[in-house]
Formats: sequence, C-alpha cells, structure tokens
Amino acid sequence: MVTVRHRRRSQSRKQQRYIGKPNGIFQDRVSQVGPNRFAVVAVDCAKRRSKWMLCDFLGRVIIEPTVVEHQSGQLRSMTQTARAAMEAEGIQDSIVGVEVTGIYHRPVLQAFRDADFDTREVHSFASAHFRQTLHPNAKTDDHDLEAIFQATVNGFGLSILPVKEPYLSLQQYVRCRRTLVKQRAKLQTQIRDKLHRTMPGYTELFENGHFFDNRAAIMIAKAYPSAELIRQQGAKAIQQYLKSHKVRVMAKVVDKVIAWSQQAVAPDDCFTSCSDIWMKYVTLHEVISSQITDAERSIASFLAQTPYILLLSVPGINVISAGEMAGEAGPIEHYASAAALNGRAGLFPSRYQSDEVDRRGGVAWSCNRRLRAACILMAHNLIKCHGYYRGRAELMRSKKVATRDIECRIANRANRMAFQLVGGKQVWRGHGVNRDYLLRKLMLFEQSRQTDVSRIASDLTAAAMHLRGAVAQAEARQLPVAPQRRRGSVQSIGELLVPLLIRLGAIDRESLESATSEA
Repeated sequence: MVTVRHRRRSQSRKQQRYIGKPNGIFQDRVSQVGPNRFAVVAVDCAKRRSKWMLCDFLGRVIIEPTVVEHQSGQLRSMTQTARAAMEAEGIQDSIVGVEVTGIYHRPVLQAFRDADFDTREVHSFASAHFRQTLHPNAKTDDHDLEAIFQATVNGFGLSILPVKEPYLSLQQYVRCRRTLVKQRAKLQTQIRDKLHRTMPGYTELFENGHFFDNRAAIMIAKAYPSAELIRQQGAKAIQQYLKSHKVRVMAKVVDKVIAWSQQAVAPDDCFTSCSDIWMKYVTLHEVISSQITDAERSIASFLAQTPYILLLSVPGINVISAGEMAGEAGPIEHYASAAALNGRAGLFPSRYQSDEVDRRGGVAWSCNRRLRAACILMAHNLIKCHGYYRGRAELMRSKKVATRDIECRIANRANRMAFQLVGGKQVWRGHGVNRDYLLRKLMLFEQSRQTDVSRIASDLTAAAMHLRGAVAQAEARQLPVAPQRRRGSVQSIGELLVPLLIRLGAIDRESLESATSEA
C-alpha cells in the first residue's frame, strides 16, 4: 500500500524588507510606538569632548546641541539628562547613534550602554554622505549632528554586538605582533644596508637569506666587523670564540667566512660610523624579536581559550594564522552564515549595473581590511601546505586566473570551512587529507618559543575543553608522557599533563602511576 504524504503550505508570512543595513533597521519599533514617541540621540565625538542632541524620529529637536567633556561625571549627567527629557516628552522608545571616531568614541559609547540605551555606531562615511547632501559647503559640529541623525534614522546606525575576553586581548596581541614584525622587517633592511658598506657581500654567504636566523653569523660580524680582522684571526680563533660563547657552528660555515674575507672588496670610507650604527640596529633587532616571541606566547594562550583552536586540526594552519583569524573575526556566533563572514571580509567582486550595462570589477573595496588580511594569510598557508587547496590553486593557475583572484577564492572557501569547524565544534576531515593533532601542534609551537612548562600544560587543558568524545581521546594519545630533554636539562612534562590525560581518558590511573614512577 502506498502512503501518500500531503505537504502543508508554510503558514509563516513573508518577511518584510526594509531599506538600510540589516543590523541598522528599527522601523517596526517606530511603527509600534509612533514617530512622535520615538527618540534619536545623535553624538559627534572628538578627542576630549563630544557634542550631542536629542530629537524625535520626525526630526523635532528636543535638546539642542550640547557639549559634554569626556569625564565620568559629565557623561553620567548626559545620560540622565537625556532620560529625563524623554520621560518629560512621553518618549517610549529610543536609540543612540554615535559616530565612530577612531577610539575616542568609546567612552561615550560605553556610557550610553551602561545606562541601558540601545546604542548604535554610525560610520563616518555614512555621516559624511548625508552632511554633504544637507550642507555641501559647510562643515560644523551642528551640521555633523544633523548628518548623524539622518544616517541613524535611515538605517545606517549599526548595532554592534559586544566582544568579550579572550577575543579582545587576542585582537590586541595579534595587531601588536603584526606591527612588530613590520618594524623588524624594516630594521633588517637597514642592517643589511649598513653591513654591506662595512663588510660587502657578507650577508649573501648564508643560504636563503637566513642571515638573521643564524646566531653564529651575527656573532662573527659583531666580534670581527671587517674582512681584514677575520683574515688576521683565522678559522681556529673564530671557532674558539664561538665555543666560548656556547654558539654551535659547523666548520664549513667558518671556512666559507674565511674564504669570503680573502676576496672581499674594500669597505666604504665611513666604516667606523656604519659599524657603530648597524651594531645598534642589531641590539634593537634582538629586543623586537624577543617582544615578538612574547606576543606569540600570549596569542597561543588566548587562542586556546576560543573554539578557533580547532582550526589547528587543518594542515597548513598554524597558531599565528588561526590567532589572526580569531582576533579579527571575533566570536563565530556573531555571524549568521559563512556568507556573512565573507561579506565582512570583502571576499567578493564589486559590481556595476546600470540599465543594460552589468559588469564585475575587482575585489570589493569597502570591507574590514584587517579581517581580509587575516583571511588572505590563512589562504597563503593553505595553498602552500594543504594538498587539497594547493590542487585547487594549481587548477586555477592552469586556467589563467589572476593570482589575486586565486587568493580571494581560496580564502572564500577557507572561510566556509572555518565557519563549519568553529561553529560546529568539530575537527578537520575530508578531501583525502589527514588532519593534524591540534594539541600536539599547540605544544610544539609553545616549546619552540620556550614557553614555561606550567603555562603549556594550562593552555593544553584549556584547548582540550573544546574537544569531545573519541576526538579528545585520540588527541590525548598523541601527547608525550615521558620526560623531555631541553638543552641538557630534564623536565617532566608528563607530571604536569596528569589531570589532562586522566580527564580525556587516554590512560588510566594505574598505568599513569607506573609511568611517572619510572620517570
């Protein structure tokens, strides 16, 4: 007997569409209370003070533009004055539109949020557009307030979800590291320039440009800052000097330096001053490098507290690229879909359409540039180290696709993958590529940065909170329980990982007690 199924028509009404940004519309709230009972507070922020005014939805001014200093007492008085005026006018609902001005708008934004106002952010581009329409030849604070009001009521006052720890700290450390890396790169160029004027061709002796990664190369140059001094000392004296400073080096490297010194050209006339300058630059380079290492330790610790740690299960994604993504994207719960994440990053082509003309341009111009940079960084790593995405990139190159277009397409696909992993609390699987063990990956990263062992254990425990079931047990089995040697010293990381291993069920208590007793 055949069972006949009758499909019921959806009883839900079609959702109304409004003009404006999705997170900036509030027309339904206005229709419920009426435009005369709905108020809008517009705030134009500056560094030390701001100017604000209160109007109803129709534009009737209730409180004229008023200056407020960025002090706790005056900000509290501003919110109380606005609340009292709304009660006197019979206002039943309201929103606050604050123009985004770098970081100087944050005290005002926080003051209204603490007073339980629905606070929105108005981008300066939106307010400038309305100001140029209203007052094209004059820019004043009062005109800016009118423009902020118009942008807010037209759906361009955007409600921004608050971001809490550890995403805020992760974002700051990621941006700090990025700035330090750029400064170190500029400093390396300056060191090479000055060093070439005193020791021409010395930096080219080391393969793949890894001069700054070779401790022996820098030690030799600082101790003997000329080809003549190197010739006078000889290979044996240089090896003894490095050995006394506990710097390991192969004999063929020293021989290569000696061979260079015998054929090196004469240095510039400003030999003394250039030598003094590049040695000072090297000292600054060492300080910046240590600060970068400290920032990377902090990035690993905060990343372990977020579900973005699951991205480490993808081959090709390391702690830095996952941390960049987590810091700039924020909580994955703020995105309705992967398309929303790609839209915020601007990973789609721009479009121009008018009548019969319809053409696509380059990549979207208006976007979150820092988020896009994090997505492109992740795409670079996947193209280089992940077999599936490397194959996709090679296929696009065979079709003569531009390099920038390839990066954006791979980043678009990678974001969809990242949205599923982070949002679904799952690890990588599929496309014929075995996943990486994220706990082991995190541990090796922190060991390479010489992180304290107790901190490694706490980070692994925090990362394990995002694992469950068989995945957690498989991850725990990849962690070493036996003591590890580091530079001649013995440190038992197994004892520190006892709570983690027991909780994950990788080993039982009896086997663990026997293993630690033998250690």
